Amino acid sequence: MTDIQVLVVDNEPLMRQAFKIILDAAPGFHWMGEATNGIEAVNFCAGNTPDVILMDMQMPRMNGVEATEVITTSYPGIGVLAVTAFSSEEYLVPALRAGAAGYMVKDSEPAELLAAVKAVFDGSAAISPSVSQDLIKAIRVAHDVKPSAPGGMAPIALSERELEVLRLLARGRNNPEIAAELHVAETTVKAHLSRIMAKFGVRDRVQTLIRATQFGLVELSMD
Repeated sequence: MTDIQVLVVDNEPLMRQAFKIILDAAPGFHWMGEATNGIEAVNFCAGNTPDVILMDMQMPRMNGVEATEVITTSYPGIGVLAVTAFSSEEYLVPALRAGAAGYMVKDSEPAELLAAVKAVFDGSAAISPSVSQDLIKAIRVAHDVKPSAPGGMAPIALSERELEVLRLLARGRNNPEIAAELHVAETTVKAHLSRIMAKFGVRDRVQTLIRATQFGLVELSMD
């Protein structure tokens, strides 16, 4: 299998170096290059084809949200993983709406970051548990969403198992973790998620979580 080609976009030299060290030390990943702002990232993609971009949100000239929208629109085959110093509503929802397939905080463990890059490469979204909760809060505030009654009510009918999958997704669980908690095969989890996405009319896990929050189907976790 070819290594996952990763472009690192961050205006802080120390962060670019840290990401390079993490990527170069991990089998299956390759640091492809770096950019210090959104304009450089867009220009890089015009002549190169990274598989995944680690995109900082706060940068001069063109920020990460703007760059993400340009890149995901012009080069839909490139996955973007938003990475920021802290989870902030100012960038969280805009980044995901701009097309980012995931959102991680910079203090995540290297293994979590690599797993997120792999998830984006595989075509699924990646969000850390803390970010999942911040996204739910932000969407609730933006849409004045109230939690649903037990069992969940939505314009689109979901099975009890699909609701269980949604609620674990809202806690930041990945597919293997959801499968373990529900005592089912990972392929079964993928099938449930595919059906949920089809019912919601969305294309990835992040958009699924946004839609579920808008419907009031997921709750803020206490764990």
